Amino acid sequence: MDSSSSTTAHIMLSIPEKKTVSVDLYRPLRNYIIYNYSELEAQNLEDDLQTLKQYRSDIERGANDSSSSLPARRDLLQNYYKALCAVESRFPISPDQEHVNSVTFTWYDAFKTKNKAVQQNIHLEKAAVLFNLGAVHSQMGLGFDHSSVEGRKQGSHSFIAAAGAFAFLRDNVAMKASLGSSTTVDVSVECAGMLERLMLAQAQECVFENSIAKGNTPGVCAKISRQVGLFYEEALAALNVVPLNQHFDKAWLAHVQLKAALFYAEACYRYSLELHDKEEIAEEIARLRSGVNALSEGRKKAPRGAPQQLLDAINKLEATLNLNLERAMKENDRVYLMRVPPASSLPPLAAFTLVKPMQMNYILDASKEKMFASLVPDNSAKALSRYTEMLDDVIRTQAEKLQQGSELARVRLREMDLPDSILALEGNLSLPVALKEDVEAVEICGGPAGLDAELQQLRDLKRVNQQLLVQTEELLQKEAVEDTQFRTQFGSRWTRPQSTTLTKNLQDRLNRFAANLKQAAESDARIERSVKDHAALMSILDSRPIESALPTLARSILSLDATEDAIVGALKQSLRQLETLGAQRAGLEDMLKEMKRKDDILPKLMTFTGSHEDLFRKEIAKYDHICEEISQNIEAQEQLLLQIQAQNDEFASIFNLEDYKASCERIYQQIEAAILKYQEIKENINEGLKFYGTLQEAITNVKQQCSDFVMTRNVQCREMIEDVQRQISGLSFQDGKSSSGYTSVGQGHQPPRSNPQVPTETGNIPNSSRPHQAPSYQSLPQQPAISEYGQTSPPYSSPQPPAPPYHFPGQGQSYPYQQPQPHPHPQHQPQPPPNHEYSRSFPYQQPQPHPHPQHQPQPPPNHEYSRPAYPGWRGPYYNVPP
Repeated sequence: MDSSSSTTAHIMLSIPEKKTVSVDLYRPLRNYIIYNYSELEAQNLEDDLQTLKQYRSDIERGANDSSSSLPARRDLLQNYYKALCAVESRFPISPDQEHVNSVTFTWYDAFKTKNKAVQQNIHLEKAAVLFNLGAVHSQMGLGFDHSSVEGRKQGSHSFIAAAGAFAFLRDNVAMKASLGSSTTVDVSVECAGMLERLMLAQAQECVFENSIAKGNTPGVCAKISRQVGLFYEEALAALNVVPLNQHFDKAWLAHVQLKAALFYAEACYRYSLELHDKEEIAEEIARLRSGVNALSEGRKKAPRGAPQQLLDAINKLEATLNLNLERAMKENDRVYLMRVPPASSLPPLAAFTLVKPMQMNYILDASKEKMFASLVPDNSAKALSRYTEMLDDVIRTQAEKLQQGSELARVRLREMDLPDSILALEGNLSLPVALKEDVEAVEICGGPAGLDAELQQLRDLKRVNQQLLVQTEELLQKEAVEDTQFRTQFGSRWTRPQSTTLTKNLQDRLNRFAANLKQAAESDARIERSVKDHAALMSILDSRPIESALPTLARSILSLDATEDAIVGALKQSLRQLETLGAQRAGLEDMLKEMKRKDDILPKLMTFTGSHEDLFRKEIAKYDHICEEISQNIEAQEQLLLQIQAQNDEFASIFNLEDYKASCERIYQQIEAAILKYQEIKENINEGLKFYGTLQEAITNVKQQCSDFVMTRNVQCREMIEDVQRQISGLSFQDGKSSSGYTSVGQGHQPPRSNPQVPTETGNIPNSSRPHQAPSYQSLPQQPAISEYGQTSPPYSSPQPPAPPYHFPGQGQSYPYQQPQPHPHPQHQPQPPPNHEYSRSFPYQQPQPHPHPQHQPQPPPNHEYSRPAYPGWRGPYYNVPP
């Protein structure tokens, strides 16, 4: 059963805008420019003055201007705020006679409209503009269609922007605006903070409604709902204390209080659904009771004035909670019989924050504002630069002291092996970071336990290559047998070359492949022996976790001192104190940076009538208390480190820390050796897998060449049989065709006659529907023998690193499995007949125009026409012996 809190989605609050009275900025600012700069400067800045005047006029019309939409109103407020930042840095507005003293800003309280603030201070104007910006965003958020997912999403975005505006007001302007002689509560720090929480609550509420609509799990919905309640509770807490407790209407207070109770109960309800699925009936009952009690108390404490729709939603949710509570209690009484814990013993409900205030620094950044850009007060700029230099020097000095203190603590603790020794005593063992990373890399690769599977993969690949080799040899053997049979049958009439003369180089390559496979088998055997021989060494890498292989730190068996626990406890306490000091230093550094970020003395420079140096000393003094805290922190740390040194010396003597460190070092070395050996074997296996893969490709390509050769020979066989049969039957006519056309597979011959007779006794004849054209097969030269690298790799403890097993030969060495490359054309190279489809190129040879066989150049002896399977590799494995 689902609750009905979704019906409250449109029951939200929007913030009313502040009202103001008309004020003339144009004439006072223009007069100031004329008096302090020149009439010409005033004329040059006329457009900026008119723009500022128009901004202020549009602001005065406010929400009553029906022709202005909310987005246009938002843009106006943002532009006017950036213009005010430009005015602030150039026009000192104050009662001082030398300043702009004829401008007075008046703004009414948004919630108590009879209260007003009147100040000759631009900070009030900026605070009011930021307040209205947040109010406009809240009105935009309430104006979207909250019955749809997209409408709630847009509404949530607007409430987040409103929260950002109120947060910016609180952090940057509210305090300055409150220092005036006349202020209103609505732009105070407390009110801005409360409104930020309220807007975040409504933004998270929209997200909760969408999570329900999307069908998220009860557990997720419970966390989102709980955070909605927390935001409302924070807003309620601010409303119940001064200065806000007497400032807002009771309807506001009732709304926030009931929403806080509603969403706490909603979280209890959603969480109870998850508990029910887990059959945790006792806690389910307790959570349901807690939700019912929260709704009841919220209704009693809330003042009158809450909207009826909100009360109806609370009543409906309460009915749902009671119904589920009654069901759960019956199930518990009949089936589970579990004791229901009291509500006070339950842990707090988990919360999940999905919204945060929008960062307005970029949106309201006036650094690129061109208004009054040419107007820079020279004395103020120079004075501000001087103050900034003084402040930077203070910040830099203190930051260096903090960093030196933290570095000193780190180095001293490292020298004492702390806190590692304490963690080891508690069983929290750890490896050095670099060694831990190496172990994790081994685990990712499968560890020693995964080597067997990879060795099996090597065996499978070797078997596949052997099978391919046998199949290829059988192709050539079958063709040679058929050629011999026809040669015996037809005698001297069978004039084409013998198969053995044409396939010699192919057969040589197959023989070399066979030799490579034999050598590869020996290399595989060496790898398997290495895995077996070093299994005990590498077994440490199979420890889970790896820290379980480390020795444990324990007190001496002969020790009878009862104060050991006290020594350990005192050392732990000192380390906690040292950690606290480190956290304080981090906080002090952040505080320094934050104070500097907010330290804007430009308005004071423009209004200060005394010496700038006096003002600087006064302003820099704001940082004295932080500098004093930093000094005290460094001194306290120095004393604490001396205390820790003495405690650690006593700790080390009791627990034989030196022996423990030596044992750890031995284990580290063993793990390092195991990792090196594993990496060596793993690299060997990987090279083997890569080797077999390349070899398989090479054999496959040669097999394709053999298949094409056999097919071409079959075509020639068929044509020669036709000619021989015509000669025998006396039907042969001299047609200019010489029988010498069959002296070589690749030599040119006339196209076959149409509709030739195909003898039934021939085999392996290709489909007659395909055009017949013989590819050019090239005799492959003899490849030089491959020298064997006979050295064996040294054990892992050898000071010299072992050579990798799969290597590329150096100078003077040849390669095991060489992938064929394009060859020069030896004698008796066959010429493809015209218009034959088998004249396509292959991966290992590229057809070229052939010279006459009698003038065909012979390849130089021992010339390599194939590239190695692994270019550049130089290792002892997979090399054919001479």
